[in-house]
Amino acid sequence: MLDLKKLRRTFFKWRYKHITTQQFIYSLSILVGFLAGLGTVVIKNLTHFIQSILQDKMIVDYHHSLYFIFPLIGLALVYLIQKYIIRRKIGHAIPSTLYSLSKRKGLIERYKMYASLITAPLTVGFGGSVGLQGPSINTGAALASNIAQFFHVSARNRTLLIGCASAGAVASMFKAPIAAVIFAVEIFSLDLAFASMIPLLLASVSAVITSYFFLGSEVLFNFEIQDTFSINDLLFYVVLGIASAFASVYFSKMYFWITGLFDKIEGEVKKMILGGIIIGGLLFFIPPLYGEGFELINNLLHGNHMKAIGTIPFYADAIENIWVVILLLTGIIVFKAIAMTVTFSAGGVGGIFIPTLVMGSALGNVYAKIVNNLGWDFQISESNFTLIGMTGLMAGVLHAPLTAIFLIAQITGGYELFVPLMIVSAISFSMTRYYVSNSIYTMELAKKGELLTHNKDNNVLMMLDINKIVETNFIVLSPEMKLGEILKGAVTKSSRNHFPVVNDEHEFLGVIRLDDIRHMMFDTSIYDKVKASDLMHADAAIIYFEKDNAQEIMNKFKTTGAWNLPIVKKGKYYGYISKSRLLTAYRRKLIHVTNT
Repeated sequence: MLDLKKLRRTFFKWRYKHITTQQFIYSLSILVGFLAGLGTVVIKNLTHFIQSILQDKMIVDYHHSLYFIFPLIGLALVYLIQKYIIRRKIGHAIPSTLYSLSKRKGLIERYKMYASLITAPLTVGFGGSVGLQGPSINTGAALASNIAQFFHVSARNRTLLIGCASAGAVASMFKAPIAAVIFAVEIFSLDLAFASMIPLLLASVSAVITSYFFLGSEVLFNFEIQDTFSINDLLFYVVLGIASAFASVYFSKMYFWITGLFDKIEGEVKKMILGGIIIGGLLFFIPPLYGEGFELINNLLHGNHMKAIGTIPFYADAIENIWVVILLLTGIIVFKAIAMTVTFSAGGVGGIFIPTLVMGSALGNVYAKIVNNLGWDFQISESNFTLIGMTGLMAGVLHAPLTAIFLIAQITGGYELFVPLMIVSAISFSMTRYYVSNSIYTMELAKKGELLTHNKDNNVLMMLDINKIVETNFIVLSPEMKLGEILKGAVTKSSRNHFPVVNDEHEFLGVIRLDDIRHMMFDTSIYDKVKASDLMHADAAIIYFEKDNAQEIMNKFKTTGAWNLPIVKKGKYYGYISKSRLLTAYRRKLIHVTNT
């Protein structure tokens, strides 16, 4: 019988003798890219398979009316799978991956290797208005993390491999390897250095080849630039950038508002039913909101807005009027964000990447149509503005301007539009960031101080485990203890000069320092007269375990000038943190992060 443990030990010995760590990481990045690409192909094909079944000839005549029921069926299936098969909540794809990088050293649970593969196609295939890119990245990241754990890869290289997986998923989905590398650097805050660039490129190329092998030359956007950039259109691009910023702010605010409303509803089943009904209603009146929405983008790029809108009830007679078309496309812009967020809040599994593109394409197309039909002497390219609208929304919503520029340019061959791509992306990103400081991916993590950024000092502080630097060997006092009891029961038995005072519920009341009682230690006449409550005083500041991260703790030491501060956990006294111990832990973590 094959002994896997012995085989792995033999492999490790051979690897350490014949392959350098760098070469091994290069090899793993190719493997990770292949698996991420394969996972993306599987997710796409499963989704298309489900959609093809639901659009079969047997039910096509009833298809439009079934829009109302399909999303609820899909959400119910996802709920049952999560509760009875996976038995865990999957969570949002990219935010959960970012959390694993910042707080779990890149360790991702095994079930995430297959969870999104099952649930995302059911969500999108049955009409959930979300994308597949996030689940593809989540699947690839989980595969990369577990492969890294299997081969005993260091935490730093494990993070790099997760970045490789994310780049591979994007490259496979869009067949855009350069944009995929930029995405990994922007979203996952990877170092843009030679040591990381080569693995990222290898993973992206590996994923693209995998995609070509299984899907051929098929691309998501089958479009080539027809109209070149004209300097006369410059002002229109500036206005589009501003419009993209407002749309991005609307997208983000709507997401957080609807999410907050659903968080107040108790019970996952209630959320699922309510969300399913809302999505079903939206799809009944606006069928283009069904699923990801790539058909809408492609039809708008090719100037076929009639096919993009499809058969919308109550508007069949008026659909020839261009202003009715503009109104319907505006409805898609407004309600795409709502449909997407409700899908998430109701328990669906998906991503925001592709809904952002859909909303951006509709925005750019509507803007161009309005300009062209106002009776002015100007005629601008609807296809170009459709493309650049996608860039504007991606830069604003995802806070990834470089990814937006290179992705749209690479997947459409639109390098001739680099100037307007940069203008719209820069305006949208800078204006959106002013009103929405973090993207949907990172907002919650940023609020908790758990977000990896390109600021390495903050990253190191964030990675510190507060539990490991708390000192609990302090003798606590009660407020009724008398001075004699304090001296005999605490001062003579402790090597510390801090004595926290707590009540019967173990709540922190104050502190007595040795210097506070040094002058009265030998005055026996007051041993039974002076109590701890008479001697204690407030400390310079209090650290709250659930609220304060390492960065905030460091700031409290800086502002107070203290060397020791008490920490409270769940309202109870927990211990003390010393500045020296915090700095020592920071130095060790910095050495570990930079040298592993």
